[in-house]
Amino acid sequence: MATEATFTVPSDQFPLGTVFQRLPGVTVELERIIPAQDVVIPYFWVRGTDVDDIEGAFLDHPGVENIHLVDSVADEYLLRVEWTLEYDGVLSTLMETGVPLTEAVGTSEQWTFDIRGDDRRDIAAFQERCRELDIPITLTELHALTPIESEVGTALTDTQQEALVLAYERGYFNTPRDVTMADLGDELGISQQAVASRLRRGISSILGSSLAELHPLE
Repeated sequence: MATEATFTVPSDQFPLGTVFQRLPGVTVELERIIPAQDVVIPYFWVRGTDVDDIEGAFLDHPGVENIHLVDSVADEYLLRVEWTLEYDGVLSTLMETGVPLTEAVGTSEQWTFDIRGDDRRDIAAFQERCRELDIPITLTELHALTPIESEVGTALTDTQQEALVLAYERGYFNTPRDVTMADLGDELGISQQAVASRLRRGISSILGSSLAELHPLE
């Protein structure tokens, strides 16, 4: 049965984590990962800084081959970075084991990332490979997708669901709002930017699933 897992890893152990040495207050969120022949090319957002040389903040990472600023809006930057698969990090291990990464958010304290396997053996294989490479991951959540979850909330990660449920229960969606995004972040133990990311991605996933049911492709 399809299984989802949530892992954490120290910020300096995850690719791109060196940015927190120069910009400790930012949040990094992976947008998507594209496998190429010799490199992994992730698109990611950096939020919470107005630094001019945003590309330079990542150049010290040992696996970085190239980095390029794609777009920027206010204090948010969309970047694309390439690094070689010779660097034995979490992302290269995911690519090697074929386990999809559904979400990853990093702060100066740690990275939290969600993965999904066809069954628990996929998750176990990923964990074992990380142990072989001395990557200090910590498993925090593990659960099998139920048929209801598969039909209704396939795209929702546990962290997205947690944030959406809390926001609804605390009255974030009321008019006027009963709590702020910062309040939700304090309760969840994450940054305001991470809350915004989880709510945005969760709502987008629910809308996409609902609209697909209402207007299925012919």
